[in-house]
Amino acid sequence: MESVLHDAEAPPIVPAELVARGLELIPIPMVQVTLDSGRLDFYAMNRAYRLAGLGVVPGRSPMLADLTPRITAFIRSAQTRTDFDWSLGEAIDCRFYRVTIARSGPHVHDRCTISFIDQTSRIQTERSMQREMTTDSLTGLPNREGFENLVEGIEHRDSHAVLAIDLERFGRLNACLGSLAGDEMLITVARRIKGALRACDTLARIGGDQFAVLMTIDENPDEAHRLAERIQRTLVAPFRLTDYEIRVECSIGIAYGRDEPGDIAELIRNAQFAVKRGKLTGRSETYKRQEFTIAREQFGLETALRRAIENDRLRLAFQPICDLATQRIVAFEALARWTDDDGCEVPPSKFIPVAEECGLIVPLGRWAIDAAARTLSAWDAAAGGSCGVRVAVNLSAIQLQRDAIAPVVEAALRRSGLTGDRFTLELTESAIVTDPDGIATAMHALKDLGTTLAMDDFGTGYSNLAYLQKLPIDILKIDRSFVTGMLADRDKVSIVRAILSLAQALNMKTTAEGIETNELAQTLGALGCTYGQGYVFARPLEADAAFASISLK
Repeated sequence: MESVLHDAEAPPIVPAELVARGLELIPIPMVQVTLDSGRLDFYAMNRAYRLAGLGVVPGRSPMLADLTPRITAFIRSAQTRTDFDWSLGEAIDCRFYRVTIARSGPHVHDRCTISFIDQTSRIQTERSMQREMTTDSLTGLPNREGFENLVEGIEHRDSHAVLAIDLERFGRLNACLGSLAGDEMLITVARRIKGALRACDTLARIGGDQFAVLMTIDENPDEAHRLAERIQRTLVAPFRLTDYEIRVECSIGIAYGRDEPGDIAELIRNAQFAVKRGKLTGRSETYKRQEFTIAREQFGLETALRRAIENDRLRLAFQPICDLATQRIVAFEALARWTDDDGCEVPPSKFIPVAEECGLIVPLGRWAIDAAARTLSAWDAAAGGSCGVRVAVNLSAIQLQRDAIAPVVEAALRRSGLTGDRFTLELTESAIVTDPDGIATAMHALKDLGTTLAMDDFGTGYSNLAYLQKLPIDILKIDRSFVTGMLADRDKVSIVRAILSLAQALNMKTTAEGIETNELAQTLGALGCTYGQGYVFARPLEADAAFASISLK
């Protein structure tokens, strides 16, 4: 198709529109095109084209090179108007136009008018704003949105992997040295990680102390683990900040694109799921599909448990604690039980960890204390006076840290009309280790109420014997792991003897858990153990059955 471009000597064209550029109003560049014997004749305004940057040199006009086929097709068609976007130039100096091709008149078939609206300024502004929205201002790396856009743009996702990198103890650095030092650390960490990557890999900062890598897998999926090892090695050397040498460790999770063909956010989230396991194992971990299933189940369990606590749908079971010398029931341990909306029993080993993780352990613990006090008060009323037993309630380490436990117990005792000596509160060694001073204050406040304090699962934690001596503990509970099979294991016998001797030296009583035979109960009694608890006496009982067992004794 032959085409000819005529310059400004052509008949003047009066544009139908004006466009503002700065403070000057200039015509929108317009071209009249005529199709004559298979040849396109173009008539253009020279000045308008120079301002638009289109150029009008015959044989080198970009408009002729790019638009001639489309213009010819339009003239030969039945269309009266068409609009489209057109760009001109390389990436750096590219200009963007909105092009309109329209008939020169209602009955004109061999002629059209083309107008060009320069949209370069608007598009460049939009792209600049988009870059700002998708770039981390501190490190200059893509932020989470920018990283998601990069992952979404991959054509063959099965040949890529995402690595999530979580810095350890970064919050402590911020707290100790300030946010400026923290920012400097993040910039330096980003540089080091980037130095460990290949040219085809992309680093992003997707959170406060979280980075992510989009990597191409050439052949072997193990390349992702090798990259993770390089990243961890590059962070081994200490960072110097002010007068300090800071060592940074990280946990890395890996998710493969082939395993998540769906949502982009899920691929990144999968890598972050794997990071959680990496924190426990100390090495890079690959996402396993069942992890998300488990997380969803736990979230559903959390929702249902929250509803059960709010609607008082839980109950307490009571396991007897017996005096080994007289075989008489002296107390009951209150144990939370939950039957869900479908009538299925949810074991405590399943819902207690979820409650601790999401913070529901605080309202759950408050409910247990209040329910135990109400039950014991009801037993006293049914017995026409004190029923002669105490009730023991477990306290979580999280509950001790987050709740004002002494006022909670005091309020429960006051509402039920009980005295503190009817209540035993059990806490584990791990609770003491987390915050020795704070826990000691809470324990002394509970002791002032007259309650009995027991250390549960003694021997399985890491408690300091000096704290054990200072804390107002009345009873040591020997963990079932030392009691079960004790008669056939000399080492267990030695451990139990040592615990009993320690308790006697500290003027404490002892309770052995997990007693399942009369022979074991008699042996523990002979060794000097005060109380026993286990299936040989009774399994956990419903409240009515527990009260009946007191009456039978």
